[in-house]
Amino acid sequence: MNVAEAVGHELVAEGIDHVFGVVGSGNFEVTNAMIAAGAQYVAARHEAGAATMADAYSRMSGRVPAVTVHQGCGLTNALTGVTEAAKSRTPLVVLAAEATNPVSNFYVDQPALARAIGAVPLRVDDPATARSTAQQAAHLARAERRVVLLNLPLEVQGADAPQPEATGGHSEWGGHAETAAIEPHDISRLVDALDRAQRPVFVAGRGGRAARSALEALAERSGALLATSAVAKGLFHGNPWNLDVSGGFSSPVAAELIHGADLIVGWGCALNMWTMRHGRLIADDATVVQVDLDHDAVGVHRDVSFGVLGDAARVAEATLARLGETRTGYRTPQVRDEIAGRVAWRDVRYEDAGGNGRIDPRTLCLTLDEMLPTERIVGVDSGNFMGYPSMFLRVPDEFGFCFTQAYQCVGLGLATAIGAALARPDRLPIAALGDGGALMSAAELETVVRLGIPMMVVIFNDQAYGAEVHHFGESGAPLDTVTFPDTDFAAIGRGYGFDALTVRSREDLRPVADWLRDRSRPLLIDAKVVSDHPSWWLAEAFGH
Repeated sequence: MNVAEAVGHELVAEGIDHVFGVVGSGNFEVTNAMIAAGAQYVAARHEAGAATMADAYSRMSGRVPAVTVHQGCGLTNALTGVTEAAKSRTPLVVLAAEATNPVSNFYVDQPALARAIGAVPLRVDDPATARSTAQQAAHLARAERRVVLLNLPLEVQGADAPQPEATGGHSEWGGHAETAAIEPHDISRLVDALDRAQRPVFVAGRGGRAARSALEALAERSGALLATSAVAKGLFHGNPWNLDVSGGFSSPVAAELIHGADLIVGWGCALNMWTMRHGRLIADDATVVQVDLDHDAVGVHRDVSFGVLGDAARVAEATLARLGETRTGYRTPQVRDEIAGRVAWRDVRYEDAGGNGRIDPRTLCLTLDEMLPTERIVGVDSGNFMGYPSMFLRVPDEFGFCFTQAYQCVGLGLATAIGAALARPDRLPIAALGDGGALMSAAELETVVRLGIPMMVVIFNDQAYGAEVHHFGESGAPLDTVTFPDTDFAAIGRGYGFDALTVRSREDLRPVADWLRDRSRPLLIDAKVVSDHPSWWLAEAFGH
């Protein structure tokens, strides 16, 4: 084999069975090698879409996928999606051809790009170590939960890759395997904090998604209520003590109960400004504990009383073994009734603002929520609208909601839903987009049709970048730069091969029932939503 073929085969041998990308001359051979070795290739229409599909696939499957891109411009096109994955610590290998000669028009300093966004740069710079460098990339991605940029120089690709080979290639990454033993002293401090707490709340993040049973058992023993960050939404679905998402998306009752806690424990959760409403959800006298694998993550976003290093499930199990008898804590009959009756947004009364050819986004989501099957997976783009599908569409578990929002980039939602759908083909995929994000990513509508994904795409069309309209509008600033003429998304959808609806009222959603019985083609809903009200979480969003 030559180097390109050897690298492709080795990545698949390491368990990378899905590869997303856009193929050019520089990555043609290595991509075909991965396909020949048994990987499923998903062709996107833009490299940023490919990267986000891979990100979402990894989040929802628990597997390490790859992204394949052309040298230079292919990588820079992908960079926004790769940055989102890097900031979210998604295990992912980005396989990029590389022009190393500075006189080439394709030349950019690709390792520097990786370092700039927090990814790990590797290079296949010697045919003798090509296979072991590919192995190293896969191992780093999996063990460190990192995005690894594996650069494959053009001048190396065609050389023979001999066997056996020397030691692996050079990495600039100084990371560490996150398998250190849990300190008994840390467990003792957590046990003492739980012993003292009268109103404990657990907030699980992405690092706690694999720890549901352990966290529920510890919460039951200690009398704690349960909540999640947005990326872990659905983790405690069905638990009677579940507050749903903590932060800007919290319902009034959820926010009140979290603020009333005298102990907050974050489990694989950053406790950042989004999850804690810039700290306003934390009472002044509350004890705050952060459990995380990464020492450098503890206390980054806010001061904590102390940190516990370790895997969330292992820490919860060790703490449970040391904790005494079951206590009531926050789990009183009154609190249980509050949660059952008012913690969900669907139970919060509102005055429908629809009319004059516009539908209230709450009415839109609540109506769809009742119509659609429970086994669903929701991918959400960024924008003023995003709280409505995130909180008014229920999901069955932590694999029902995919939230690629660490970088807060508009335009990733459709690719998110595609990647999530491929990871969970047993569920109805729903892409919730604003009109701005839908136009940014419209090329991937073709990908949905080509792949035969029976997806529902819901576009919350307010003819604007709504977040900016509501943020700057009160000052009297001109809004011409962020408002636009109406777009007929239904016509665009039909052009790509979707079934399509224009929705201005609840009654316009009736054909969805017919579509659900068939689903031979994807469905696009152009929902003309009310545009004169900001969503409730918007004031939190501009704290930056």
